[in-house]
This record gives sequence, structure tokens and C-alpha cells, in this order.
Amino acid sequence: MATLVVHVVPRARRTEASGWHGDAIKIKVAAAPVDGAANAELVRFVAERVGVPRRAVTIASGAAARRKVVAVDGVAADALARALLRRDTEGDAQ
Repeated sequence: MATLVVHVVPRARRTEASGWHGDAIKIKVAAAPVDGAANAELVRFVAERVGVPRRAVTIASGAAARRKVVAVDGVAADALARALLRRDTEGDAQ
């Protein structure tokens, strides 16, 4: 199980990883921090980006804070960070 520190910014225009925030990966989520919506969007985004089922992604600590520790089963820590920070080029051309 790999863990990673993330800094979550809720109410963004779209959900994306936008680089580093100190020692944490900054992830903007397109959901408000109401009734767990931002956490659910974070889990969905991490699972999709890493290529694992949502049940493999958990918020290990910081569920009510912007700074969280995310744990992912079935992936190495370095692969987790690379997957989150990769830039998708599809759909960026306008």
C-alpha cells in the first residue's frame, strides 16, 4: 500500500493535480467540502488517474482538512506520484 500527502483545494473549476504544495501534491477538486463531496471526488480522481478501483483508495488521515494522507492499494509510492502528476494532452487542444 502506497501513501501520499495531498493538499486539496475544493470548489475548483475542474478536478486536476496542479503540482506541488510544499511536500504535498496539490489537487484541485470540482466539488464543495459539504457532506463528503470533495473527499468522494478526490477518491474518484485518484482511482481513475492511477487505474485502480475506488475501493483501493482511502483517506488515511485528514478527512476534514485540506492536507490529507491518501492510501492506495496495489501501487508503488513512486508510481502513485507519477500517475497523479502526469499531464494529459488529450482534449487540451482548442
